[in-house]
Amino acid sequence: MPDKTTIERARKDRREGKSPSTQAGEFVRAEIDKIRRGEHGARSPEQAIAIGLSEARRAGVPLKPPGKGKAKARTRRSAEYAYEAGQHKRRTRRRPKVARAVKRALEREPRSTVSRGELSRHANERRRVGAPRRGRQRHARRRAPRAAAAARQQQRSGAHAGAAAALPLISI
Repeated sequence: MPDKTTIERARKDRREGKSPSTQAGEFVRAEIDKIRRGEHGARSPEQAIAIGLSEARRAGVPLKPPGKGKAKARTRRSAEYAYEAGQHKRRTRRRPKVARAVKRALEREPRSTVSRGELSRHANERRRVGAPRRGRQRHARRRAPRAAAAARQQQRSGAHAGAAAALPLISI
């Protein structure tokens, strides 16, 4: 269960009009702190993040579950369940045996998975895998259509397309 200060910070973010993912970030940060303190471990940084997001959903943060094709069906189903529980659309039951089993399993996991180096590695991997940087294309769209066409041509060929156009034509 999340502590009072985490919930308060998330509520403050909500009052300030910040996005649900920013609000959920408070829970992820709290989960990483728990692991660093040694309360339990995590198999990977992704697992630590997933636990934090699940706690956020259960605490009432309106963070929608991932769409179809964005995550495994089992992950999506779990996120939907947590979201519904947090929005009071589903009655939750206490399951002490399951809670104990999960806690014991997490206690056996390493704590080093949320070190600065591991989180940095995770962030860099996500950046490489994630959406491509579109700065150059967006900038090209703002320019005149002809310049944008030249920029597209340059991207396709890999060579500087404007160099051939700059050469004067010599007729013999």
